[in-house]
Amino acid sequence: MADDLQADLDSRRSRHKEEEKGEEPQKSYETILEQEIAAGLTELERPAPALLLSGLSAGLDVSLSLLLMAVMKTLTQDQPRVVSEILVAMMYAAGFLFVVLGRSELFTEHTTLAVLPVLDGRASLAQLGRLWGLIYIANQVGAVLFAAFLAFLGPRLGVIEPRVFGDIASGLVEHPGWVILLSAVLAGWLMGLLSWLVAASRDTISQIFIVALVTTAIGIAHLHHAVVGTAEVLAGVFSGQGATLADFGKFLLWATLGNILGGVFFVALIKFGHIRSSGN
Repeated sequence: MADDLQADLDSRRSRHKEEEKGEEPQKSYETILEQEIAAGLTELERPAPALLLSGLSAGLDVSLSLLLMAVMKTLTQDQPRVVSEILVAMMYAAGFLFVVLGRSELFTEHTTLAVLPVLDGRASLAQLGRLWGLIYIANQVGAVLFAAFLAFLGPRLGVIEPRVFGDIASGLVEHPGWVILLSAVLAGWLMGLLSWLVAASRDTISQIFIVALVTTAIGIAHLHHAVVGTAEVLAGVFSGQGATLADFGKFLLWATLGNILGGVFFVALIKFGHIRSSGN
């Protein structure tokens, strides 16, 4: 009992010092969870047209990563591989910054975010399925449109060599299905953590750092993301480089399943479970 009272006193003193400095107190686990649940409920209740337009925007915006990656890969083709890989991975993060800071709807965030209200008994599985379906379809349409546009325009501008699209696409589809699945689980896990950490952060600078760190990790490890990967693989297909439609179908199936499993199990279920079981 004495230890609990002392811990509470220390916590109050810490908050008081932060308030005196003009700093926002650090968010507790419970505060972050409630914030994520409230955000999830807001998205679950949005009308379908709004979700579709926001999802389309996210699919287009996140695919801008491919533009920057392909240009960078073209520019650094004569550089050491390690230099090229690092620079291309940094470009991979750009599209996610546009989406997260722009507040548009990306499927791999909602595999975590929208599950939390369901786990808490405030929303139904039918509502979750509706949200996932609308966001996923809209994201995919945006990624497909951008891939077709970039495959046509990039080489004609002289900033992207067509073989670069093939290099990027083949790097995603050359693996067996179980490897794509496990890679996508890791990507879904990281995207779920990104959503959680962005909610925990207290300012925009922190959010930018978190998004850049997490998504650069996904890029440099060549993990499989169902939305950005659609743009990456289809740009190769449309360019006749490195991938076929059959390759794309295999990629999309396993990447989507893996992203869902990673976000739902490793973030939503575990974090929800440990916070609620603590009795907070």
